[in-house]
Amino acid sequence: MNIEIIGFLAGLFTTIAIVPQIIKAYKTKKVAHLSPVFFSILLIGVFLWALYGFLKEDYPIIITNSISFLLNGYMLFLYFKYK
Repeated sequence: MNIEIIGFLAGLFTTIAIVPQIIKAYKTKKVAHLSPVFFSILLIGVFLWALYGFLKEDYPIIITNSISFLLNGYMLFLYFKYK
């Protein structure tokens, strides 16, 4: 098995983990239970992972962490929009 497939699958699952929370927050407009500090720290982390991926030219890391950055950034946006 190609090692990049494992990287893409790992990134895929960790990236899409936030999607149910985004859907719930968007539908209910309830975000009081969320921590903006958590999402801010997570954003920094996935940004740094994406940067690391760019420096190493590792596409699974670049793609999944860039998407994760966008999704978690959107979740943080929803927090401030609905709080």
